[in-house]
Amino acid sequence: MKHIKIPFGLLVLVLLSLTGCNTKQEEKEKPNIVYIMLDEWGYFESSGMGHPIFETPNIDKLASEGMRFTQFLAGGSVCAPTRSTFITGQHTGHTTVRSNSGGLGLAEDDTTIASMLKEAGYTTGGFGKWGLGDVGTTGVPEKHGFDTFFGYYHQVHAHTYYPKYLVHNSNKVPLEGNTGDFLDGETFSHHLIHEKGLEFIRSNKEEPFFAYMAWTPPHGYWSMPEDEPAWEKYKNKQWDATNQKGKYDAQMYAAMVEMVDRQIGEIVDLLEELCIADNTIVFVSGDNGGQPYFKNENHPHGFFAPNLNPKTGKRFRGGKGNFYEGGLRIPFIAYWPEKIEKGSVSNHLGYFPDIMPTLADIAGTQTPPTTDGISILPTLFGEHSNDSQKQHDYLYWEDPKSNAIRMGEWKAIKPKNQLDYELYNLSTDIEEKQNLVAENSKILKKMLSYAKEAYTPPKKGEVLDASVGFKGHKKD
Repeated sequence: MKHIKIPFGLLVLVLLSLTGCNTKQEEKEKPNIVYIMLDEWGYFESSGMGHPIFETPNIDKLASEGMRFTQFLAGGSVCAPTRSTFITGQHTGHTTVRSNSGGLGLAEDDTTIASMLKEAGYTTGGFGKWGLGDVGTTGVPEKHGFDTFFGYYHQVHAHTYYPKYLVHNSNKVPLEGNTGDFLDGETFSHHLIHEKGLEFIRSNKEEPFFAYMAWTPPHGYWSMPEDEPAWEKYKNKQWDATNQKGKYDAQMYAAMVEMVDRQIGEIVDLLEELCIADNTIVFVSGDNGGQPYFKNENHPHGFFAPNLNPKTGKRFRGGKGNFYEGGLRIPFIAYWPEKIEKGSVSNHLGYFPDIMPTLADIAGTQTPPTTDGISILPTLFGEHSNDSQKQHDYLYWEDPKSNAIRMGEWKAIKPKNQLDYELYNLSTDIEEKQNLVAENSKILKKMLSYAKEAYTPPKKGEVLDASVGFKGHKKD
């Protein structure tokens, strides 16, 4: 039998064609950016972190093929402030939205990640929960750099997955068959939001894009279609869990975590199908610390224990709504094939204000002077040895009744309605049990000077047309 010799170069082209990408993915001048933020997703709520119930193979794969951060922190302890710090690059002593105020949001002159990237030549899209300005205010996303935003503008509107309508660029989009029942309807909003996000990526594959997937799950009034595959897995589970809003809340919560894991996999698959995966950085994070839902005597940290390390038994104190570690420490993963070292783990101390300068560096543009953040791109690229990664002098959080300061391993916190500060050394006391304020007055004094430096009086967004905003789910 005569053997035919095939030139090596031709063989490579044949093999590449079989993968669906005929040539090596050509890198654009600017890489694409996908940021996926899950609402209330807890630090330990993934199988990669050892969770005994959740199965999250797609999230685990991103962590194993990218970088996982062990102490990347939220910008706030509840929804609106933490999103404000993310989108403006300012901590809560400077950013406009510092509490869950409802529909009133960003001021007209606020600079955002989207406006920065749009000016740098990016097409910008948001899909999910905005929470930084309702329709008819200065805070709407299309006034802050988004070419398109589809989902919920008012954060209370985002509490249900069966709203009467969603919003696209301030226009209401009715959802067929939804009557205002929080737990039931014909159109499941999150499936629609996810499809719009995929459509945005497909439509903009030729030019650099920023896709902000601010998904509501697993937060809210838990409900989903009967035929959702993740629900099929959990709907018959008999659990020792306290019900809160619906009959199967805990089972719904578990299904939502695994639903978004599947959808994250669909996003990565689409990037590969379009031959743009190598030129796209993907971030996945929570928005604030986990909530210990479904607590009872057998499950004192919540049925899913989002802040309890299943391997060591140590627990981050507190949870959503306060500035202990349980309210601030979030899962944070960055994935960029061939750029970020596979399976890398970083203990770099950072928080949401750092995203803006990081994305500026990725996009090759200038960081706005208003930001309080520091780019973590050197950490993502593994440049520790030459000390190229800058560090914060301090990190700062506040809300109307409390504040906290982080300085290296030290954490000072004034809890709600408390006059005195507490002081913890997180390098030896991750559970924040030993208040060391009496022995370390000089350290606390320095940290309080930072807190004084960090605070500025808040400005406010404006209502431009009160007649068009969210009136309440049942009424509108």
